[in-house]
Amino acid sequence: MTRNKTEIPTTTTSSSDAETEARIAAGKGRPTPTRKEREAANKRPLVPGDRKLAAKEARAKMAEAREKARLGYAAGDEKFLPARDRGPQKKYIRDFVDARFNVGEFLIPVMFAVILLTLIPVTEVQVYSMLVIWAFFLLALIDVFLLGRSLRKRLAAKFGESKVERGVRWYAAMRSLQLRVLRLPKPQVKRRQYPE
Repeated sequence: MTRNKTEIPTTTTSSSDAETEARIAAGKGRPTPTRKEREAANKRPLVPGDRKLAAKEARAKMAEAREKARLGYAAGDEKFLPARDRGPQKKYIRDFVDARFNVGEFLIPVMFAVILLTLIPVTEVQVYSMLVIWAFFLLALIDVFLLGRSLRKRLAAKFGESKVERGVRWYAAMRSLQLRVLRLPKPQVKRRQYPE
């Protein structure tokens, strides 16, 4: 039952010799490069030959990347959006806010008009302009509150009550207070074209 140590089966060595010879014959066809050869092939100068030209090319490449990112962000491309604007809920909020008329959109033009009216040296005009701006603030706050309430209900119906993200009301309020032409990402829907 025991085998003599000097006795080696000849069938396995002959088959392994054949495999080794086949591997050698089917090799990569060239010698393995030495470490010195590999380092020489990978060697690049630390400082380019023309530093001014290299810096100019790097600036041009960076400007091109920034422009691509800016256009992607303005178009609403998910890849270029910051984390606060990503996701299906944020897209739904943007489309919903952009589809409706918001009182807060006109806040900046009204404030500018009030500033101009306060420059008039007539006291009554200044007082009435301040009353108008406070009334407009109140209307904008009521509009933002109603927007947040209705939007929260719609998001709960569409995505589920437990899956509604935190801060959706604030996100909608901040977008509704901006002029439509100044919003980023740019509005993707027309007025009264509400998302489903």
